[in-house]
Amino acid sequence: MSARRPNHTALHLPSLAVKGFRGIADLSILRLGRVTLIAGKNGVGKTTLLDAVRIYAARASFSVLCNILQNREELSVIVDEDGAEVSVPDVEALFYSRGAASDSRISIGPCEKQQLSIGIVDDGELSLIIKFQGKEQKIPVDFPFHNSRSPYRRSRNDDSAHPSEIRCASLGPSLPSNSDIARFWDGVALTDDETRAVHALRLIYGDDVERVGVIGDESSRHIGRRAIVKFNGQARPVPLKSLGDGAVRLFGVALALAHSRDGFLVIDEAENGIHHSVQRDFWEMVMKTALKNNVQVLATTHSWDCVANFAQAATDLKEMEGMLIRLEGKGEHMRAVEYSEEELQIAASQGIEVR
Repeated sequence: MSARRPNHTALHLPSLAVKGFRGIADLSILRLGRVTLIAGKNGVGKTTLLDAVRIYAARASFSVLCNILQNREELSVIVDEDGAEVSVPDVEALFYSRGAASDSRISIGPCEKQQLSIGIVDDGELSLIIKFQGKEQKIPVDFPFHNSRSPYRRSRNDDSAHPSEIRCASLGPSLPSNSDIARFWDGVALTDDETRAVHALRLIYGDDVERVGVIGDESSRHIGRRAIVKFNGQARPVPLKSLGDGAVRLFGVALALAHSRDGFLVIDEAENGIHHSVQRDFWEMVMKTALKNNVQVLATTHSWDCVANFAQAATDLKEMEGMLIRLEGKGEHMRAVEYSEEELQIAASQGIEVR
């Protein structure tokens, strides 16, 4: 493996250890890059790894934990204090093999350094115990684990006293929504990042793309706010979504890279919607912007074209480091195989399977 390239600014996660989280019993990745691509078979735990990074960035914010569970539809139906059935996030699903017990622990963070820890306690009031940087926070959980005797209470959790979070944007595997694009756009309008987002569309349409804007009103019952694109020589702009999934994906990633400045961007199934002929330029855009904006990017893929083009872009950009990680096995047998850029380039040129 080659000598490590400078990243100019220290990474939030130069390495990553995850224990006791969802389907991951104990996994260590000794080296992450400025941009890290994670490959592996379906169900091996790629998305779980991205969720772990989101939780680490949010310092286990209860709202982020619930968002992850709701997005995965990991919910329980229980009876509230008024006798009505309610659907609530299934907090047990956060722990390895749903082993929610007093000795259950989740830990996420850099290898061999202080990590974020999540445990549980049921002393008449069910709570998550969050430990980070020598501080401990007790967060009451307003709905029980299946094996808890604590009664259900309506939500009263408050993240206001939570440790300072690291900004983290999340995309995929589906396309970003109009509301996501509008929210990202508000942070980059009339800045250099706006120009970079327009250049992302030019990877597909060349210099025919003149400019982009976001129009509409969130209060609209029908369309709401949406992105439109003005092409040279055309009198009227067209909706971004009329240009296809690739255009929406590229534009969304460029905006998210700006939105996640000095933080993380996680992208699930990065290749979705992007034609293989554009992927090398896509990864170059991601890598250059990540370095400029001090963003650490972790993405997943199933595609050999995506891996090969990532390898080419990472090899060509001498000023930064890209890493490929392949996940293998499951549960207690899960492991990470790390590939340097040089090893990736050899694999790509010889057609060696590394997904």
